[in-house]
Amino acid sequence: MPHLRDIKHLVIDMDGVLYRGNDPLPKLPEFFDFLRGHGIGFRLATNNSGSTPQQYAAKLRKMGAEVAPAEIITSGTATARWLAGRFPPGTRVHVFGEASLRTAMTEVGFELADEDVAVVAASIDWGVTFEKIKRACLLIRRGALFVATNLDPTRPTEEGLVPGTGALIAAIATGAEVQPIAIGKPEPTMFQQAMAEMGAAPATTATLGDRIDTDMEGGRRAGVATILVLSGSTSRPEAEAYGTDHIFEDIADLLSTWQAVLKP
Repeated sequence: MPHLRDIKHLVIDMDGVLYRGNDPLPKLPEFFDFLRGHGIGFRLATNNSGSTPQQYAAKLRKMGAEVAPAEIITSGTATARWLAGRFPPGTRVHVFGEASLRTAMTEVGFELADEDVAVVAASIDWGVTFEKIKRACLLIRRGALFVATNLDPTRPTEEGLVPGTGALIAAIATGAEVQPIAIGKPEPTMFQQAMAEMGAAPATTATLGDRIDTDMEGGRRAGVATILVLSGSTSRPEAEAYGTDHIFEDIADLLSTWQAVLKP
């Protein structure tokens, strides 16, 4: 098990780790102060592509934590970067999703289109209609590459679990009879992108998250250490059964332990 003193870089999930909804978790600003003060590099990485890095940075700023948009990766920006490594600028892409995903595509130089496209990039769409699903299915059947930001089947809300990106992706996949290439966690792509940006090695990198099926499994596939906080959706018995390297109550608990470990 990698020791905390050996971890030099973190790939950090957001909801359930740094905050719950709009409520910051204890010691949030202090946690980032600690990381920067000890030269521990980080990237925030979320499967939620419904907001841009700029919007997430503004949200954290309101909670007292200063994080630059460039330090935030969403499954939408990760998908755009993955596609940019395979298609030239000007490639026509159809987006099934929110404005944040369209922004991610145009920022890497793609042209948004509804006909004659090379790629269908799909994510959560709060205004989903049969017509939108039909359009995506027809484009995929005509040869467009089908890429999904993530396959999370549900998402937690105040009302309970509601359909997530994966539920909409399943509708398109069923109608098109084609399975997508998935980019978000638990696939290793976001972790690999984060490590490349930071110049990090897997041996000294850890994932920090609250879910086994995305954060921990994604970290394991990427070959990094796993740190789980119990402030989100996973219980201690579940985390222990999975074989998580480090388990803490929340980032405040992690912070105090890490401070003690690095204390001269």
